[in-house]
Amino acid sequence: MAGIAYEQALANLRKSDYASPPELTDKQSLLKKYHPDYQEGSTQKLVVGANKGDACPTTLAKLLQSNAPITDADLAGALVINTEVLVVGAGGAGCAAALEVSAAGRKVILATKLRIGDSNTVMAEGGIQAAVGEDDSPQTHYTDTLKAGHLCADKKLVAQLAISAPKTIRWLIEQGMSFDREDTSSLSSKLLRKKPGGATRARILSFKDYTGVEMMRVLREAVELDERIIVWNRCPLVELLSDEDGNCVGGVVYDLSTHRFMLVRASKVILATGGTGRLHLNNFPTSNHYGATADGMVLAYRIGAKLREIDSYQYHPTGVAWPSFRLGGLISEAARSAGAYLVNGEGKRFIDELLPRDIVSSAILRECAEGRGVEREGKVGVFLDVPDLERRNPGILKDRLVSLSHLGKQCDIDLTKEPVMVRPTLHYQNGGVVIDENGMTTVPNLYCVGEMSGGIHGRNRMMGNALQEIITFGRRAGEHAALTANQYPAPKVGLFHLYNWQRELILSNVPTDVYGPILFPEYGNFDFHKEISLRTRTKHSVKSNNDSH
Repeated sequence: MAGIAYEQALANLRKSDYASPPELTDKQSLLKKYHPDYQEGSTQKLVVGANKGDACPTTLAKLLQSNAPITDADLAGALVINTEVLVVGAGGAGCAAALEVSAAGRKVILATKLRIGDSNTVMAEGGIQAAVGEDDSPQTHYTDTLKAGHLCADKKLVAQLAISAPKTIRWLIEQGMSFDREDTSSLSSKLLRKKPGGATRARILSFKDYTGVEMMRVLREAVELDERIIVWNRCPLVELLSDEDGNCVGGVVYDLSTHRFMLVRASKVILATGGTGRLHLNNFPTSNHYGATADGMVLAYRIGAKLREIDSYQYHPTGVAWPSFRLGGLISEAARSAGAYLVNGEGKRFIDELLPRDIVSSAILRECAEGRGVEREGKVGVFLDVPDLERRNPGILKDRLVSLSHLGKQCDIDLTKEPVMVRPTLHYQNGGVVIDENGMTTVPNLYCVGEMSGGIHGRNRMMGNALQEIITFGRRAGEHAALTANQYPAPKVGLFHLYNWQRELILSNVPTDVYGPILFPEYGNFDFHKEISLRTRTKHSVKSNNDSH
């Protein structure tokens, strides 16, 4: 793919009059021709499980139809721990859920693959949506969200999101979270509101351009100060536990530090393990954190949970296109919301920057495909004209776009003088596990919240609804699980669901030597199944040597 040479594109940009972009008259044609979700050969039909026959990205389908990496033999002698609620994933959704379980006086274990706070939550920069303005309402928030998602979302979930949003903001403030104010010198000033792409009202609330970091700060502190919440870092979930009726009754956790399994028997299990960005669907770079490898969705599907919109992903318009070592890094929509223009190699604006993200991303990919992009050292993108934004709003980089300023330094770009090259980056999983208003799945006792859940965003997500979703539904799942949890775990737990699953794989001619979850991306050089096999062989070898004596 070729574009206009960088120096020539830069000269064109500096002569630009920033005329309004042409009006887009056929959004659907643009999406179908250029959005990665619609590209031929990018999906395949699932042949096993609750979504048999549905289209799914090929890379994800391989994992959803994978075999379990463990057997009953691997769990022999494993430590057995009882709790009332097991929460898996310590990003925003998992922490919110654990806090509510604890507040209700229930026993809760919070297990996470990396460390508490290592999640996409901290990478959400732009802000959180809530209808708190006098010119706004939950009804308008609801309508905007449905339209942005192409009318495919679950209306009950969208209504719950919009209605709960103001209450969520109050709760976050009570936890100690800071938000930008209209008057920076007064704490009694109204919250500053910005307009997200695809919205009819200004309802984004933010803290500079690192809102997710601020949110995760207060949630992490609240969890760490809560003595009732037991936190297990570096302890990923590798399988769910079931009873003979197929109900979820706990999970198998693997301690990466000690290389040992732990069987957690729990009345309720809340999965908040995040999305799939590190699978690099369609070979795109990603803005996601290192652990976003679809673990929870793989395990939920294997035990029988229904999924929805699993062929729909969000490619954020403004990922870094150059330099290569920052490829895919996120540039928040806060910059475009503040007025930064997207400009092609000819020095022309080509799309309304605040249209929904899937439209803007498709327009950028069109410019690149048709030769109007900017080419530099083999990378092709378009310009995000930050210097022009700074000229029109002196000090905005220092005061409001702090993360963008840091990114410029990392890329060795003076953003007051030089634009940044951008191109869409794999950002968000629009669909996921089917849930109700309390986060309950189609499998008894199993909840899913956060990015791994589906139905809230339809086929496209609006800026700011992700941070709102993780708190609203994380809290609701925690409250409901605490209310309905049984003090005593199921008397008989095991891997009962795996027997039917493996039989279905064999009958459908699906390879049984593909294992999931993978826990880390392929380039992480970590093969969990090989590690378990090595561990088992070592254990048997030691036993054999002892027997010989």
